[in-house]
Amino acid sequence: MFNKLFDLKARGTNVRTEVIAGFTTFLAMSYIIFVNPDILAQAGMDPGAVFVATCLSAAIGTLIMGFYANYPIAIAPGMGLNAFFTYGVVIGMGVPWQSALMAVFMSGAIFVILSVLPVREWIINAIPMELKLSIAAGIGFFLIIIGLTSVGIVVDNPATLVGLGDLSAPVTLLAVICFIVIAILETLKVPGGILIGMVGITIAGVVLGVTETHGIMDLPPSVAPTFLQLDWTKAFEITLVTVVISFLFVDMFDTAGTLVSVASKAGLLDEKGHVTNLRKALMADSTATMIGAVIGTSSATSYVESVAGVKAGGRTGLTAVTVGVLFLAALFFAPLAGDIQAYATGPALVFVGCVMVGGLAKVDWEDLTCFVPAVITAVAMPLTYSIATGLGLGFITYAALKLGSGRFKELTPGVAVLAALFLLKFIFLDSV
Repeated sequence: MFNKLFDLKARGTNVRTEVIAGFTTFLAMSYIIFVNPDILAQAGMDPGAVFVATCLSAAIGTLIMGFYANYPIAIAPGMGLNAFFTYGVVIGMGVPWQSALMAVFMSGAIFVILSVLPVREWIINAIPMELKLSIAAGIGFFLIIIGLTSVGIVVDNPATLVGLGDLSAPVTLLAVICFIVIAILETLKVPGGILIGMVGITIAGVVLGVTETHGIMDLPPSVAPTFLQLDWTKAFEITLVTVVISFLFVDMFDTAGTLVSVASKAGLLDEKGHVTNLRKALMADSTATMIGAVIGTSSATSYVESVAGVKAGGRTGLTAVTVGVLFLAALFFAPLAGDIQAYATGPALVFVGCVMVGGLAKVDWEDLTCFVPAVITAVAMPLTYSIATGLGLGFITYAALKLGSGRFKELTPGVAVLAALFLLKFIFLDSV
């Protein structure tokens, strides 16, 4: 039955290998179960409901990916997108989280449409590689600054804007130890290194009296506080339109990059180097975003941690189905999620951010018109606390340098249009 459903023999794998690969992928990415509620709670959302929404959106999206696209790729609320949701949209722009969920749903709906139409390839291919890489790096820097401030390592300073916090504080010391442990475990390629570090330091915090424990397992909390809470009253306001576009762009490029990366390692590229069943994989991703918004969480995306499962032998959708089932089982670990504090989630954010910043190594550092826009994009995101602003400044800088240096042919129509739109936004909308 499994061979018929997932074509196991044709891809040179078996049930045992696929299930082990699924466990490996789940361990590598399950930190999101604990980190996502902590981040979205700062937007005013109920952490228990977000915990359930995180598990359900990940489970449903990953099961769709497994059964429909037959890919060994897992889906869950994306790191960076959840930070943009809380710090950029809700806190930064003052948008109610209910309206922000609406923007997430709209971005997913547009992504579904683009996944069906050929225009999705035009959009993805129209953006130069330098900007694609810098988007991921910028989100990485964004996560790093959020993680460092959450544990008091970076603090507000009236004279210099930011400064070094009290490193002798118990919470800060635990966070530093947690980060080092996570980095060592990931260096040694221990499956679930991030999760092990987070749970381990939480246990240490309980033993030292820094944290009170609420137990490990229980029935899932109610999802009612976030379920169907989308607010459509501001759907056509220009601020929300900008947010929708930002969610869409980041999710689209992140998903495309992940699919190509994982598919290449799993041997799922055709003779032209294109991802097979790309449309189905994108549909699974975008559908998960819509479902997650309805239940109560930020945008879902394909996880690059799926590579861990591929390295363990995963080649088919059975790997993803295994991950989906494990996310459903995780629903009963809500008390443990409530025990995970900032000194455990902060280091995880910093480590994931460090990994994402690594993409800048692929930027052409010999071409000024390439690396300057990349740096502007990556640095502007954390400094302005806005992924959308970083995107806009990057597009404008790229277009200006290509035009100013007479290299018109290297400027695609898509980038030119986006740069013009962002420029108009900064001049006429942000100044109002």
